[in-house]
Amino acid sequence: YWHDVAVNQSETKVTNEFARAFDSIPKIVFSTTLKRVEWNNTTLLHSNLREEIMKLKQQPGKNISIGGLNIASQVAQWNLIDEYHFVVHPIIAGKGPRLFESGKNLTLKLVGSKTFRSGVVALHYKK
Repeated sequence: YWHDVAVNQSETKVTNEFARAFDSIPKIVFSTTLKRVEWNNTTLLHSNLREEIMKLKQQPGKNISIGGLNIASQVAQWNLIDEYHFVVHPIIAGKGPRLFESGKNLTLKLVGSKTFRSGVVALHYKK
């Protein structure tokens, strides 16, 4: 989807800008089921998540963004996350998977926040 939007510029201005940025950055997909990925600049890995994240953290460059609850939860348990960006929507789900299942306390420092007209709040924390 994002590659097609990046090429065709078929969505809103903001979505088109995001698609171009997302399409151009290097991405690593960890999966136990996928055989191939079709996104530009994407590497598919099947194992050694912890080792690969540690290697990435040693490389020069920008931030590492992690998406997906399972991977984020594992990386958090290994204490490999330096900053957290949460986007809180004004919806209470009530049940479902949680990011922090380990039961350990984690003290964070609020670096910034932004409230949107929709009621969504973006929060930025550092360890």
